[in-house]
Amino acid sequence: MYSFSTKGICSKRIKIEANGRKIPLLVLQPKSEPVNAPGVMWIHGGGYMTGMKEMAYIGRAADLVRNHGAVVIAPGYHLSLFHPYPTALYDCYATLLYIKDHAKEFGINPDQIMVGGESAGGGLTAAISMLARDEGEVKIAFQMPLYPMIDNFDTASSKDNHAKVWNTRRNHQAWAVYLRKDAKKDVSPYAAPARQTDYSKLPPAYTFVCTAEPFYCETLKYVDDLKAAGVEAEVDVYEGMYHAFDMSEPKNPISQEAIRRFNERFAYAKENYFAKQES
Repeated sequence: MYSFSTKGICSKRIKIEANGRKIPLLVLQPKSEPVNAPGVMWIHGGGYMTGMKEMAYIGRAADLVRNHGAVVIAPGYHLSLFHPYPTALYDCYATLLYIKDHAKEFGINPDQIMVGGESAGGGLTAAISMLARDEGEVKIAFQMPLYPMIDNFDTASSKDNHAKVWNTRRNHQAWAVYLRKDAKKDVSPYAAPARQTDYSKLPPAYTFVCTAEPFYCETLKYVDDLKAAGVEAEVDVYEGMYHAFDMSEPKNPISQEAIRRFNERFAYAKENYFAKQES
């Protein structure tokens, strides 16, 4: 069962307008006013078709505020049931540009804008990192695509997977809703980041994944592809656990280790990863 606490966090809700749509944002800040803090766009999961921005409270995003003084901005992107690809992508990209343009107002270091998310949010994290690189309008210092949903084709771990929380049946359904008639096609890497062929100049990355879940293989391949392109990337693997185990069982010793390692890697990123914005 999911649980969350708002202890140590100040929150506010705002709306921005982009591409003819209003996008609600949840802003999480430390109680002490942030100054030159890392700014993290955190993207919720839910297979692109469910979920909400408030999930930032139950996942790793809240850790970034409490433990590292980061400012987290979580977009309530339009879900795929009524808004298939590319709506969610453009909602998140508009949010990223908003963070860059308003960094000083939020107490964010504009040269330390980061992106992260779980599951489909991890998929959007990878896609946004690619889009930002290609468009050149905003620089991302670090990406955290946790157990990301990035491959619309079956892999060895997503085929015939019957694990709880997420499995083959749910995965096929979610891709069909997100991509509609293109769900089994060789789509743009902005739609399914595993279709990418050029991983150069993407932001350094950290992720973790477990062996029993559908996204195990695609996560490892993503990290390998980044490394092959000369990008710093690291993955931690946890044996036998299921999708989103860190949120479902935060007190489990394996989850505790995953949470500890995530915080450790973010602390390193905070000290070492910067991407200077161009005016």
